[in-house]
Amino acid sequence: MTGATGFIGGHVARKLRERGDQVVALVRSPDKAGALDQLGCELVAGTLSDHDAVRAGMSGCDAVIHAAAVYEVGIPKSQREPMYEANVLGTERVLRAALEAGIAKVVYVSTIAAFGNTRGEVVDETYTHPGTDFTSYYEETKYEAHQVAKRLIEEEGLPCVIIQPGGVYGPDDHSQLGNLIGQYVGGKLPLIPFPDLGINIVHVEDVADGIILGLDRGRVGEAYVIGGAITTNREMLQVAARVAGKQRGTRAMPTALLKAIAPLGPLVGPIAGFPPNMRELVGSSDGVTFWARHDKAITELGYSPRGLEETIRDTMLAEGRIPG
Repeated sequence: MTGATGFIGGHVARKLRERGDQVVALVRSPDKAGALDQLGCELVAGTLSDHDAVRAGMSGCDAVIHAAAVYEVGIPKSQREPMYEANVLGTERVLRAALEAGIAKVVYVSTIAAFGNTRGEVVDETYTHPGTDFTSYYEETKYEAHQVAKRLIEEEGLPCVIIQPGGVYGPDDHSQLGNLIGQYVGGKLPLIPFPDLGINIVHVEDVADGIILGLDRGRVGEAYVIGGAITTNREMLQVAARVAGKQRGTRAMPTALLKAIAPLGPLVGPIAGFPPNMRELVGSSDGVTFWARHDKAITELGYSPRGLEETIRDTMLAEGRIPG
């Protein structure tokens, strides 16, 4: 596995160990992978750019799960090169190493964001990103990485299944999605930013289950959307407030205001809880939908995600934010 120290990957590693699988995890620093060590995972020190470490980790393995990626929207240009290195070049190195090592089954964790802005449509795995008009650099790199996986499958016979999670949420979520919900429910965000932003929110445990189902049952060469509830920022936040038993404002934050202060992003962003590149944040949120259905995963993999309210309630229960 790559990405086993991450939010999604950690749950996948735990579930694999719980069912008795041996897990070899590529980690940047074994000293900071105590949770994996306690699970009984074998740790291999290295990065995605370390070909020898990647190949060493795959030695003797029956399958590879590539879940490592850098996820952030609103990064400054100075952070683009490391994101490209990890998301695109790292993916090519890992998948090619798996091909060279003769691994029998590979799972690549892509994202619904690889579809780009679906412009109000709920798409499926047959939808193709136009390859232009990217809403963020993250989207662009994950689109390119997705194309790398497809090329290796189609042209070189990589025995790979592609998994495309939606917006992942769950206990101890420190992503922008988790922070948004936490700030709103906590009363630190009186106005709803980008109320019509369309997302597919899915519990992290369901994503981990979907990845393992892809490993066990996924057809080589196929992609599977692993989603949950197709919703909007407004609906998601209002449901979160209701589950937490809080009365919160329902007025929208004026997008024109966010656009006006975008040039001051590096100064204003951290204070307001936004990333420094607010231009990119606005571009990836204003009137944008990241909607895709997971019917194929239900039919072919036996995938069964929870709904929006259950996702939020289960998260808050696990975090001790509401009584059990």
